Amino acid sequence: GWDVPVILRNSEETESSVRVSKKHMRQVKNPFGLEIPHPAAVSITKGITLTADCLEDCILTCYWGCSVQKLHEALQKHVYCFRIKTPQALEDALYSEYIYRQQYFITKTDKEEKYCQLPEDAQIADFGPVPRSRYPLVALLTLAEEEDREIYDIISMVSVIHIPDESYRLSCRILYQYLLLAQGQFHDLKQLFMSASNSAPPSSTASGESSTDKSLLEKVGLADAESELLEENSKDCVVCQNGTVNWVLLPCRHACLCDGCVKYFQQCPMCRQFVQESFPLCSKKEQDEPPQVFQGAPLGADF
Repeated sequence: GWDVPVILRNSEETESSVRVSKKHMRQVKNPFGLEIPHPAAVSITKGITLTADCLEDCILTCYWGCSVQKLHEALQKHVYCFRIKTPQALEDALYSEYIYRQQYFITKTDKEEKYCQLPEDAQIADFGPVPRSRYPLVALLTLAEEEDREIYDIISMVSVIHIPDESYRLSCRILYQYLLLAQGQFHDLKQLFMSASNSAPPSSTASGESSTDKSLLEKVGLADAESELLEENSKDCVVCQNGTVNWVLLPCRHACLCDGCVKYFQQCPMCRQFVQESFPLCSKKEQDEPPQVFQGAPLGADF
């Protein structure tokens, strides 16, 4: 019965009449990508290197010591007052509540690392105990050309980055990423948690497709030092070990079930959390199409 926790019902029973709602997704191309190539070497005194990988020419603006309150007020202003599609728009919304600003022009073919560091005369060794009133670093990516802002739904990306210091030695990482839309919404970009249980070596024919998948995962924030990368050879459903993983379960964000198994579950087989909603990573039509490998141009992430 359903009065006790149930992970997988008896196969002889009929499917549950209690359906997990399917979340309707809208595909939007994200022109921005931002990575921290050497997180172990980052500190307040040594600075940080960032790599932007964008589909169009962009501007990377870094704000050291940005006010936490003013940043979240700025995100609300994007919704209700004016669109934050340029660095100047964000600075107006922040009322210059930051310590230091650096800016770089990024061409769409530029993959070079950009070095950001507080000036020596700032004399900042840390940003105080937690909870803090300032974020160590906020990186803003905006489209450089006005015509590009008319093409993309996503017009800017705000990344909140933790920098280790004397008071708080948590390793360097991106804490939050917000995608700002031209229509006035903003979305918190979150990681999906993937399973990687199959250790069989990948075939040589799949190497190009694997690198493409990995590149896409990095764009949407799935590639992280603390999470397992989804490789071409580890996409098997955690239940049947046969079907391709295609479903993301919410709110836990585990991607671990295939199309055939997802209908039997009211709880996540990975963490036992009850499933409130789910959505497919790709439609049946997309699954049936042969995989494509794009070369010579950066890949954008579709949401």
